[in-house]
Amino acid sequence: MRDDTDTYDAIIAGGGVIGLTSAWRAAKRGARVCVLEAERPAAGATGVAAGMLAPAGEASWGEDALLSLNLESLRRWPTFTDELQEASEVEIGFAQRGALHVALDRDEAEALRRRYELHRQLGLESEWLTGGACRKLEPGLATAVRGGANVPGEASVDPRRVVAALLAALDREGVAVHGDARVVSSERREGSWRLDTADGRSFSGAAVVLAAGCWSGQLDWVPAESRPPVRPVKGEILTLSGPPGEPVCERIVAGDRVYMVPRADGRLIVGATVEEKGFEVTVTAGGVHELLREAYRLIPEIAELELGETAAGLRPGTPDNAPLIGSSATEGLLIASGHFRNGVLQAPLTADCMAALLAGEEPPIDLAPFSPQRFAGSPAETAVEVA
Repeated sequence: MRDDTDTYDAIIAGGGVIGLTSAWRAAKRGARVCVLEAERPAAGATGVAAGMLAPAGEASWGEDALLSLNLESLRRWPTFTDELQEASEVEIGFAQRGALHVALDRDEAEALRRRYELHRQLGLESEWLTGGACRKLEPGLATAVRGGANVPGEASVDPRRVVAALLAALDREGVAVHGDARVVSSERREGSWRLDTADGRSFSGAAVVLAAGCWSGQLDWVPAESRPPVRPVKGEILTLSGPPGEPVCERIVAGDRVYMVPRADGRLIVGATVEEKGFEVTVTAGGVHELLREAYRLIPEIAELELGETAAGLRPGTPDNAPLIGSSATEGLLIASGHFRNGVLQAPLTADCMAALLAGEEPPIDLAPFSPQRFAGSPAETAVEVA
């Protein structure tokens, strides 16, 4: 093994949206950082994410701290978008057109009505609509729609464009993003980390940020006492395509078992299944059929769209659905993982927290509810309770 070790203030282990955003925010504060990605940037969940920025859609009973995190990160997205687009000269497809959650039968309507009441209890901007009022907002909806909740503040972004913009912005900051850099061993000595990669390179830094998504709990080089209980939750997703000027919906449309996210270029993202399949990422006929069937029930016009892409990804789940953000039990090892279905949404706030911690400052929010140490002694295989 060569001994040409590169030295940094921090090494970011993971090249998804969380790792790249954290690296950029830290570099903007003057830290010398690099990113090590085992495959290529956005090879994991980021590359197949729909890009929904939807705190109300993710709101659930007993998750007040998580909702606050999501709302605060959404609040940062418009400014984050402006800063990233200016730094990279890449447009990232941010659109704040709202979301419409709809029900097709009595049981779905009762369940959605309970969720709407939760929105009201939590002080979220949400309006209950009749089926006819839903169709006035989205004329393509099926006549069977019985009612819905309109949430005007929800937004979306194109995660692949976000990654392209982050890579350009990092390049301008002089931050190296190393692909095919799988870390195989680590050592901490005299206040510094040394990470060795499978191709014989070595990197040293005062701190390490673990942002390896669903693999974070499986890495042998992470000290056992700090290995987080993060595990993969499979999701299959589709991309349909139609004329850019004739979208089948203007805003996010979500039903009981499917959601649809329109893009300005005519694409429609349809997602996503939720399965406990370990690290298996096969796209299945059953998964594609389920998504197309449920999407068609909501918006029959999708039958005329081109099936452009099918993909499967692995969300990083945790036992309580909340992310792990902050210091681990090992000195100098920070964790930014376990964002489950909300990695894109939570990226700006997570990155600001990581940058502050690396600078020795207080993070912008109270991280106690998201401490990686809240599961001390829990194995990585602990089941995710899917809402």
